[in-house]
Amino acid sequence: MIPTLAPAALASADVVAPTAGTGQLVVAAVLGIAAIVVLISWLKIHPFLALTLGSVTMALVSGLPLLESFDAFTSGFGKTMSGVGLLVALGAVIGTFLIASGGADAIVDFVLARTPTRWLPWALALVAFVIGIPLFFEVGVVILIPVVMIAARRARLPVIALGIPALAGLSALHALVPPHPGPLIAIEALGANLGLTLGLGLLVAIPTVIVSGPLLAIPMRRWVPIPAPDTFDRGPELAPGTRRPGVGISLVVVLLPVALMLARTLAETLGFEESGLGQALVFVGTPLVALLITTLLALVVLGSQLGLDRSAIGDRVGSSFGPIAGILLIVGAGGGFKETLVLSGIGDVIADGITQAGIPTLVAGWLVAVLIRLATGSATVATTTAAGIMVPLAGGLTDTHTALLVLAIGAGSVFLSHVNDAGFWLVKEFFGMTVGQTFKTWSLMETVLSVVSLVCVLLLSLVL
Repeated sequence: MIPTLAPAALASADVVAPTAGTGQLVVAAVLGIAAIVVLISWLKIHPFLALTLGSVTMALVSGLPLLESFDAFTSGFGKTMSGVGLLVALGAVIGTFLIASGGADAIVDFVLARTPTRWLPWALALVAFVIGIPLFFEVGVVILIPVVMIAARRARLPVIALGIPALAGLSALHALVPPHPGPLIAIEALGANLGLTLGLGLLVAIPTVIVSGPLLAIPMRRWVPIPAPDTFDRGPELAPGTRRPGVGISLVVVLLPVALMLARTLAETLGFEESGLGQALVFVGTPLVALLITTLLALVVLGSQLGLDRSAIGDRVGSSFGPIAGILLIVGAGGGFKETLVLSGIGDVIADGITQAGIPTLVAGWLVAVLIRLATGSATVATTTAAGIMVPLAGGLTDTHTALLVLAIGAGSVFLSHVNDAGFWLVKEFFGMTVGQTFKTWSLMETVLSVVSLVCVLLLSLVL
C-alpha cells in the first residue's frame, strides 16, 4: 500500500526540539525557500549562494542562534560532501575518459549500425539510457545531439523524432538513478539504501523512458517537423596513432559500477552477506569502492587508447573536476540547508503538517519537489530542498519505501522545465526551436516523464 505516516510514526523518528512555535517555524520555512527562489530566479544569484543565504534566513526567522545556524550549515555541508561529493567526482572522471577516448561514440555507433530506420527512436532512447548512467545530463546532451542530427539526416526524419527519445533517456537517468547528483543527495539525506534505490530507479526508468520518449515523440514529430541541418560535427578527434576503444570495453566501464552495487544489494537481500562471497560483494559494491574500481579501470583501458602517459592521464583527471565544481558546491550547500531544517525543528513541523493533512508520503515528496522545481528551475535545488523537508517522514518507512521516496522526489524535480531552467535554453538552441516549440516538445516531455515516474513509483509501492 502507499505509505502514510501517523503521528505515532513521527514520534519514533529522530525529533529535534523546535526552536520556536509552529507558526513561526512555518513562516521561517516559507521565507527561507522564498529567499532561494527570489535569489535564483530574480536576482540570478548562483544556487550555491542562494542556498546558503536561504539557510541563514530560515535560521534567523526560526529563532536559531546565528552561530548555531552556521555550525549546522557547515556540518551538513561537510557530511554531504563526504558522502556525495566523492561519488560525483569519480563519476566525472569516468565520464571524461569515456568522452575523450571515443568510448561513448563506440556505443552509439554500434547501436545505430544495427538498427532499421523505423526503430531508430527506440535505439536512441536505449543509447541515452546506457551512456546516461555515468554521465551528467548536460554532458550527455552534448554527446548525443550530434548523433541525433546525423541519424535524423540519414533517415530523413524530423529531429524531434529522435531527439525526444534521447532526451527522455538522459533525463530519466538524471532524475532517478545514482550516481547522478540528485538521487545521491536524496539517498544521503533520507538514509536510503543506494543499491536498492539504484535497482528500483532502473525499474521505474524503463517504462518512463518508453512512454515519454519513443511513444510521445510520435505526435511531437508532427507538431514540430524540424529537419536536421546539413552538417553537424561529432565525436572527439583522436591523436595520430591512437584508436577508439571497442564497444565491449566501453560498455564494461559504463555498467561495472551498476553491476557491483546491484550485486551488493542482492547479497544483502538474500541474506548471505556474512559469507566469504557475501563480504566480498558488500565491499566491492560499496558505492565509493565500486566507482573507484571503475575509475581505475577507465584510466587504464581508456587512457591507453588515448596514448597517454601517466603524467598526461593525471592532467586529464584534473581537468575533469573543473566542470563539476559548481555542482559540488550546490550539493554541499543543499546538505547545509537540510541540516538547518533539522536543527531548527522546521522539518518535523512540516512533516507533521503533511501527516495531519493525510497526504501520502510519496505524493507529498513529489509535490514538494515539483513546487520548488517550478519556482527555481533547478532539479538539483528541488531535490536537495525536498529531501531535507521530507527527512522526518522517512523515519517510519521501510528500506523499500524510503528508496521509493527518493524516486518520487527525483520524479518531481524534473517537472515542467521552462524559461527559468538552463536545460530549457540548452535544448532550444541545440535543436533550433522557438520558445513555443520548446514548450510543446521538451517541456511537455519533462512533465510526462515526471508524472509517469510517479505513477510507476506508486504502483511499486502497492506491491513492495
